[in-house]
Amino acid sequence: MQNIRNIAIIAHVDHGKTTLVDRILHQVKLFRDNQEVKDLILDSNDLERERGITILSKNVSVRYKDVKINIIDTPGHSDFGGEVERVLNMADGVILLVDAFEGPMPQTRFVLQKAIELGLKPIVVINKVDKPNCTPEEVYEDVFDLMFSLNATEDQLDFPVVYGSSKQGWMSDDWRKPATDVSYLLDVIIEHIPASEKKEGPFQMQVTSLDYSSYLGRIAVGRITRGSIEPGQKIAVVKKDGSIEKSEVKELYCFEGLGKEKIKHSKLETGEICAILGPDSFDIGDTFTDIDNPEGLKFRKVDEPTMSMLFTINTSPFFGKEGKYVTSRHLRDRLYKEIEKNLALRVEDTDSADKFLVYGRGILHLSILIETMRREGYEFQLGQPQVITKEINGVKCEPIELLTIQVPETFSGKVIEIVTKRKGEIVNMENKNDRMHLEFSIPARGLIGMSNSILTVSEGEAISAHRFKGFEPWKGNIETRKKGSLITMHTGTSIPYAIDKLQDRGRFFVDPGEDVYAGQVIGENTRDDDILVNITKTKKQSNVRAAGTDDKSSIAPAIKFSLEQCMEYIKKDEYIEVTPKSIRLRKIILDEHARKRSERKD
Repeated sequence: MQNIRNIAIIAHVDHGKTTLVDRILHQVKLFRDNQEVKDLILDSNDLERERGITILSKNVSVRYKDVKINIIDTPGHSDFGGEVERVLNMADGVILLVDAFEGPMPQTRFVLQKAIELGLKPIVVINKVDKPNCTPEEVYEDVFDLMFSLNATEDQLDFPVVYGSSKQGWMSDDWRKPATDVSYLLDVIIEHIPASEKKEGPFQMQVTSLDYSSYLGRIAVGRITRGSIEPGQKIAVVKKDGSIEKSEVKELYCFEGLGKEKIKHSKLETGEICAILGPDSFDIGDTFTDIDNPEGLKFRKVDEPTMSMLFTINTSPFFGKEGKYVTSRHLRDRLYKEIEKNLALRVEDTDSADKFLVYGRGILHLSILIETMRREGYEFQLGQPQVITKEINGVKCEPIELLTIQVPETFSGKVIEIVTKRKGEIVNMENKNDRMHLEFSIPARGLIGMSNSILTVSEGEAISAHRFKGFEPWKGNIETRKKGSLITMHTGTSIPYAIDKLQDRGRFFVDPGEDVYAGQVIGENTRDDDILVNITKTKKQSNVRAAGTDDKSSIAPAIKFSLEQCMEYIKKDEYIEVTPKSIRLRKIILDEHARKRSERKD
């Protein structure tokens, strides 16, 4: 039997996790000396590279001193909690990677709590000790306090600590004594992380993630918890509802380096992470087990979604001009395909055939799905994000988040004012390294649209993070966006002359020369009400010229929102139109008279 260690890496966004994995891969000589290798090897998805975050968990295996180490990358953001929970089931221990300057962050706490509840042994890596003004000893104390507050066992609190710099490529037992490579960390993993126990009994494996090949079909990935498996073996699939289906292993793969290796004549045993091709109908959480003694493993409950959005087909006058997949059938198939592998997502049909309610863990979770679909060529519209409420003991309850904001002291008053206006309550406040560390308890709906305001008042200096706390009684109404919209009256092309004459009305979201349609939201009014404007109006052509009438127009640059900013900005009666090339805001009812009639009814 192979000597195997399965270890998951936990870290906050931008604490150096993916860089550390790069260094380990180079340490074990996974690449030829002359091979050209990109940085951030594990962040293979375009969106992950652009945003610098891990969205999808991946695993890579390295061999060091006759031990096979399976390294599992976990997302750092609590919006991807569905990924985190099932990934930790494959690990025997975790590496907690912490920045030597920032210390443990709220996102880290979320994943670490899950790992401690599962009884996994932690190794703490204090990274970026080459940063000026870093405080590795204080960070060590903070990590210990954090683990203690999460009810870690004595064995978990007796964790080994490794100091180093992923960027410079070294790890050591003392931050003042830099080493030449990261082998010290690999030695600590082998010494402290337990090898997978060999359990006697028939084969058992829980499906923890799905892979898909257009050539081979669906592939189940998981860790063998008992027994062994070989190609051609007959197996049973135990579903979540207890039903059993018979199948066989057509092809079997194990992970080697960055890829998969096909197993032809040998067995894979307990502890190995493998990919199985054969069964047709299975979901994440199902158990592959022995055909004669089908015994299912307990399905782990995933945290509930906290936010919903309406997805519908594009009905604007520009329908079908930019997208490849535009019908309700395309949209429905794509959303239902997503929930097969995205555990924290839910999709519900509505009473209308072209509208679907999609439930997720937060704005980021939903926006990643939307951005992925958009890049695949889908064209659709989105309604305003809504938080999910529950009735607990006859009381209406809503999701509450713990919000942490780090901001220079001079801006702290303004930040507190913004958060308290949105029903946020201060939980903790302390001064750390010339910055105020503020902690609030705030309704999830209070977070919608807040990041823009906080970045504006802090001149871009604020760093915020939040995590789900639980459901608490409804906190009352929250004031949302006050300013009205500028709505275009006609379909056509925006004219510089018209935009220039309307600049005193508000801020524009469209550039001169851009195509617009009647009912599209093209800017923000300076006042509270919506206003109709004509930006397709051209200058009267005449051959009479007078001094002063041909002044050059100077137009303020258009405000361009990201997808998340649009989701936070729109009102109840507005949609976001998403196509592979554009993101536009529009009124749900495009016709002005129909809109007024609808308002009167309300």
